[in-house]
Amino acid sequence: MTEELNFKSICNIAVSVLQISKDDLFSKSRKRQIQIARAVISCIAIKEEDISRNVIANILNRDRSSTYHYEKKHKQDYLSSRVYRNAFNNIYKAYKDIDGAKDIFLDSHYMKSFLLKNGVKEKLDYDLLLEINSGEVKCIIKTSYFDFSTQVENINLALKNYHFTIKMK
Repeated sequence: MTEELNFKSICNIAVSVLQISKDDLFSKSRKRQIQIARAVISCIAIKEEDISRNVIANILNRDRSSTYHYEKKHKQDYLSSRVYRNAFNNIYKAYKDIDGAKDIFLDSHYMKSFLLKNGVKEKLDYDLLLEINSGEVKCIIKTSYFDFSTQVENINLALKNYHFTIKMK
């Protein structure tokens, strides 16, 4: 998945676990529970998914420096705040339960043939390369600018039960 989709799925986990509103999470609200949720999902996204700070900041409607603050304060908050620690533990457990249920590919040829059998199409006359990573395996899909969004959508559908990332080259 793209970084944006990965981060939005972590946000959905937090909304579900903490029973908060999605609108509040993305708003300018400074309520403690909302601030904790933002901090927790930012730390998980940075440490577990290696999602860029710009993506996190854009989705949360914050500046990038907030992500540095969340990461810096994580250890102290985890040790000193029971509310933060419980929120982190609950969200992280739900994240790991979902993430652990997803598979990865062990062979790049198998991954490419799986994608091609599930609606992804390669172009002989290509403008863009899509690099799909799953575990230690990667494959390249050749596509055109015109067909790019359709192919990304097809890849997301085909690999919904797999842990993966897509990069454009």
